[in-house]
Amino acid sequence: MTKIVALITACGRGNRFNQGEGIPKQYLPLAGVSLLRHSILAFLNHPKIDDVICVIHPDDVALYEEAAAGLDLLNPVFGGETRQSSIRLGLEALREYGPNKVLIHDGVRPFVSKRIINGILEKLETHPAVIPAVAVEDTLKKTHDGKIEWTLERENLWRAQTPQGFLYQDILNSHIAFKDLNFTDDSALNEYAGIPVAIVPGSQNNFKITTEEDYERAKSLAAMMIQNVREENRCGTGFDVHAFRERKKDENNFIRICGIDVEFDKKIEAHSDGDVGIHALIDAILGAIGEGDIGEHFSPSEARWKDVDSREMLKITNHLLKKKGGTIINLDITLICEKPKISKFKNQMKAALAEVLNISATRVNVKATTTEKLGFLGREEGIAAQAAVSIVVVEKVA
Repeated sequence: MTKIVALITACGRGNRFNQGEGIPKQYLPLAGVSLLRHSILAFLNHPKIDDVICVIHPDDVALYEEAAAGLDLLNPVFGGETRQSSIRLGLEALREYGPNKVLIHDGVRPFVSKRIINGILEKLETHPAVIPAVAVEDTLKKTHDGKIEWTLERENLWRAQTPQGFLYQDILNSHIAFKDLNFTDDSALNEYAGIPVAIVPGSQNNFKITTEEDYERAKSLAAMMIQNVREENRCGTGFDVHAFRERKKDENNFIRICGIDVEFDKKIEAHSDGDVGIHALIDAILGAIGEGDIGEHFSPSEARWKDVDSREMLKITNHLLKKKGGTIINLDITLICEKPKISKFKNQMKAALAEVLNISATRVNVKATTTEKLGFLGREEGIAAQAAVSIVVVEKVA
């Protein structure tokens, strides 16, 4: 299965604007959030991008954490002294994640479109390297000592942009092999290695913010684009139930509920760890974003989900939620059983769920009830859970 990762460089010091008060430009605000966050979301919300990783400056950790708050990203990597060395360090850090393809993007190009990303990915199916570019429209002059030496022929001249897409192993090898040489962009390393680089149409809006004039242009463009963005509140519900079974002599004496191990003299009959609270919550989230149900994503017939920690399933579901542009407003889980008693574990459960979802525990509620001894739950034959979740989805409208 092909795995595609976006690597975003955000470690440059660059030009510092007066209105930024010394803040690196990738962290300057644009329509209420940082330039970097805009760039991250373009890839995080794309259905074909599996993961996003940022390369940052060691001095910018606090700024990065603010820019990336609540987003499901790979751990950031500290860059080097140059952009080229920073990209190499980022690529080397990706080894453990095993990507097949990588898209390398400048964090200060906040207006990269889905069309451009789609074009890169489509071309990468048949080419080892692809970049977006726009044709040069102005006449170009070569100067020396402030005087024009000659005029360049602009035919077949293009301005390269990012994201630049590559077969992962190719671009990693190129960066390692030519780390002592200086190149102006990543595709130039592959060109030097003899690897052909294809072009897809870029966009005039996909400009790099380098000067104060660029920043003012970006603010004007963002003001126009924000009119085409819609926020929509949605809700979803979920339900799950599992039977109890007798505990074997060699088994531990707890069951897992909402990510917390609760001491109990029976076990839960289930393919995974049988965490009814998380299973109900997963169904609620999937329902809110219109992505079916838990069985479609984590089938009990698949061996890889056998005895799996349900918190891992919740992480995957949360990643899908983020890719859909969704953010959790709040969630509410009701656990239904006679035993075990839940009350003393509720705060731990809230904290555990909040940690997995990377949200505040104030957005999480866990409560418990019984069926007043009625039915199979009343006979202490099993446990059930109901969940409701409220989310906000931000999406572009045509």
